[in-house]
Amino acid sequence: MHAFDVLGDPVRRRILELLSEGERSAGQVTEVAAAEFGISQPTVSGHLRVLRENGFATVRREGTRRLYAVEPAPLQEVDQWLEGFRRFWSGPLDALATELARGNRRDRQPSRSSHPDSSNEGDRQ
Repeated sequence: MHAFDVLGDPVRRRILELLSEGERSAGQVTEVAAAEFGISQPTVSGHLRVLRENGFATVRREGTRRLYAVEPAPLQEVDQWLEGFRRFWSGPLDALATELARGNRRDRQPSRSSHPDSSNEGDRQ
């Protein structure tokens, strides 16, 4: 299965988000996925299996529990593929950051009306 086929499913993306916060038991993953998506434990197990079989997650046993974690290698491959497209959003985001910085500098400068030497309405005819 191609990485984007794996990541194309919103449940699997949410599971990966959970796992990115740290190792989770299958029960913890099921609890969140069931609450957010209204799906059953067997359906969550199927998503975990797809993630594991396609290299996006690892599993280890601890007693009777199965603990899942993110496997970063496939995500790094996706990131490398996206590199060719970053130019479409990097420039506009850099420009936005510049404009925000300009606005912040303007906001920090004292306004002319608050300066004691500035004229006010009472001085005008």
